[in-house]
Order: sequence, then C-alpha cells, then structure tokens
Amino acid sequence: MTPGWMRDPDTVPPHPFRGSMVAYASGRIIGIDGVIPWNHPLDVKRLWRLTRGAAIVLGRLTWKSMPRRATRRCRPLVLSSRPLRRVETFASLPAALAAAEGETVWFLGGTRVYQDAFAYADFLDVTLIPDRLAPAPGQRVATFPRIDPARWEPGPDLPDPDDPGVIRRRYRRRPIPFPGEDEP
Repeated sequence: MTPGWMRDPDTVPPHPFRGSMVAYASGRIIGIDGVIPWNHPLDVKRLWRLTRGAAIVLGRLTWKSMPRRATRRCRPLVLSSRPLRRVETFASLPAALAAAEGETVWFLGGTRVYQDAFAYADFLDVTLIPDRLAPAPGQRVATFPRIDPARWEPGPDLPDPDDPGVIRRRYRRRPIPFPGEDEP
C-alpha cells in the first residue's frame, strides 16, 4: 500500500527523515548559469513551507544563489571545500549528516549533492516544471541525476491545482535485498 504522503505533495513522512527535493524542466535541467531558469512562486513557497525547521543540505553554488531571508526558517548545511562565513560548512556529505543526526534533512542541490544524496535519502520529492528550455551554446547547464527505477519506486503523478502544468511526483527507496535474497 502506498503511504498517504506519497499521494499528497503537501505532507511529509513522519519525522525525522531524509529527502531530496528538486524541481526540474525537460532534460532534467535544474539551473542555467547558476540561476533557476523559471519562475513558479507557488513552488518556492511550498519549498520553504516543507523545509521549515529542517536541516537543508546544499552545495556552495546553490547556497550562494539562495535568498538569505528564506533560509532563516531552516538550518542550512553547506558543502564546500573551504569554510564560508555565517553558515555551517562541511567538507563532505557524511560530515554534514553527522552534524544533523536525529533531525529531518532535505537535500536541495546542486547536481553533485543530489547524486551523493541518493545513497542517504529515504524519498525524492520531484516537481516537473512545464517550461521548455533551450540553453544557448556555452551556457553552464546543471541537471538532476537520472533516477534509477531499480532503486526508486515512483508514486502517482499529481498535477498542482494552483499552478497549471506543474506535476509533482514522489519516489520512495525500494528495499534492498540482503545478499542471497531474490530481488523483489
């Protein structure tokens, strides 16, 4: 049976949990030249509502692109090879997770954080943005890593009634069999 939070994009699993939250357009594009290339204010409001009071893990470039006032309601944990001022900074994802032990954690990007977070996340919260993007030659394009269907079970597509064209889909981690067990 699919848990209720898989069918309702405005709820979350019981706390604490670890989840990746992402919005992407066609081609799994999450950013162009360090900027989110669309404007869906309702999606941004949902992001900050669901992450309120949680630890958020993000890379340095994603951190630099975020409005600071929005991050006052959560605990930012930034991954960077060098310390940053006025924010908790960690050299690795395991170190950031150790600092957030027992807390709800959201992984918010960029590409490398999302890729590394696949090993730690309990579920993925994906927003499919309807905007068609055509990056120009030479632009830096950030993409969300491919979701492995052998490891992630998709929930239903949930159209956003307040934001036409936007679809939400959640994935939960498939159980990994113990050695010697058959795959489900």
